[in-house]
Amino acid sequence: MTADDIGWLWLADGGCKREVNALYEEMMQQLKVSSIEQLARQQIDGVVRQREAGYDDFVESVVPSSCKHVINCHDGGCGSILFEHNSNRLLTGGQDRTVKVWDANTGILSNTFRGSVGSILDLAVTHDNKFVIGASSSNNLCVWESSSGRIRHTLTGHTDKVCSVDASRYSGRNVVSAAYDHTIKVWDLQRGYCSHTIISVSNCNALAYSSDGLTICSGHVDGNLRLWDSQSGKLMSEVAAHSQAVTSVCVSRSGNIVLTSGRDNVHNLFDVRTLEVCGTYRTTGNRVASNWSRSCISHDENCVAAGSADGSVSIWSRFKSDKVSVLDGHTSPVLSCTWNDLGRPLASADRNGTVCIWV
Repeated sequence: MTADDIGWLWLADGGCKREVNALYEEMMQQLKVSSIEQLARQQIDGVVRQREAGYDDFVESVVPSSCKHVINCHDGGCGSILFEHNSNRLLTGGQDRTVKVWDANTGILSNTFRGSVGSILDLAVTHDNKFVIGASSSNNLCVWESSSGRIRHTLTGHTDKVCSVDASRYSGRNVVSAAYDHTIKVWDLQRGYCSHTIISVSNCNALAYSSDGLTICSGHVDGNLRLWDSQSGKLMSEVAAHSQAVTSVCVSRSGNIVLTSGRDNVHNLFDVRTLEVCGTYRTTGNRVASNWSRSCISHDENCVAAGSADGSVSIWSRFKSDKVSVLDGHTSPVLSCTWNDLGRPLASADRNGTVCIWV
């Protein structure tokens, strides 16, 4: 019997008022106690841990030891790879002006996105996996519908090659890009236009949104890491991250740390709140291959992976910086690494257009 049933019974039989009222109050008390117990189960050390839109379950990442698939993805080279969120679909972008979608479990091609008139230099995917955005050497960005591969928008406004792009994890409509025209642009995907432009004194090689979408982290040719207010475009803070150009910026799942890599062959972790270095990783033989070489941090924030000009991929433990695992499988410089949100696999791409999937 529901509370509504009891209410109707109370109206139908005035002689049972006291009994029904007592039963009703007892049910309400049980509901109240149940709600309090549920809230208590969601609280740990005073922090309410409720599941919200875009919430990611914690998954422990597996440090790979072997190559499961070697895929010849693109003619002329593959500079950008990215897993869809919480998915085994791997996106690759190449100099052949295409974006390809692969099943990382089988290594089988499932779709090819066409329409770009320039090489794909970087990739992003919206948090709901509905749209894929490719940064192009033809000074624009292509936005594809993931399901059909149809172009939804071509975002124009940059006056030089677009080398980096990221989509907000908080909002499905905000995208940020950087080009070699000294500008960073914020785009509205729903309307397909630029909402505002940030002008930087140094060209930006790589950028990423913070986890809440309120901050843009950018790495520049002058070696600096800069943080911008994504709403106003105002420079919030900056730090000299590397002695040479920054090539990669990767914000962790929690948003508390950001990984940068530089042409000085150093990989640094910064605390986003203080911009203090909280980890430095390097090893003999690991040499950053280009100005747009992308490193990554695992979803559980325990490991850092970076490709090298000698074709190897180095993996460091975040808490044991002297411990390093080296994966060999590429025959040309590794340009990009990406770790799956599901904990495995790790994927890497090289200058010959080959992708290795590591498990």
